[in-house]
Amino acid sequence: MGEHRTGPGRQQESPLQSERGATSIADAVVAKIVGIAAQEVEGVQTGGGTARAIGGFLDSVPGRVSGVGGGSQTRGVSVEVGTEEAAADLSLAVEYGRQIPQISEAVRNNVTNRVENLTGLRVTEVNITVNDVLFPEEERPQQEQQRQVR
Repeated sequence: MGEHRTGPGRQQESPLQSERGATSIADAVVAKIVGIAAQEVEGVQTGGGTARAIGGFLDSVPGRVSGVGGGSQTRGVSVEVGTEEAAADLSLAVEYGRQIPQISEAVRNNVTNRVENLTGLRVTEVNITVNDVLFPEEERPQQEQQRQVR
């Protein structure tokens, strides 16, 4: 327990397990890291479609406590976190004109790197569903409308 294989016959201690105790990382923490990492890739927005519309409405509700539950950073993000591994499912909107296979691979690589470096968990998979296309002129009015409501 507390070890995982890194190659044939080799084992390495998990950075989350030590002789002095264990560290566990909540699903919400990993989900937030995944969401932020995905949005670091240019031309991507997490959520997409209905999730983005509902999230935009919820973000505009007065009196809402910001930061609770992650808000827009975890919209369209689902994770499974174990003691040594994590997996993520993402729903994304991609800007029109961007090449979806390349964007997906860039998101997958960035999410994997960020989660593994920040948490010590090994990422087993990052599944991506592109469920919307963003047009630059649609993005600006939606953001301005959200600012006016707040």
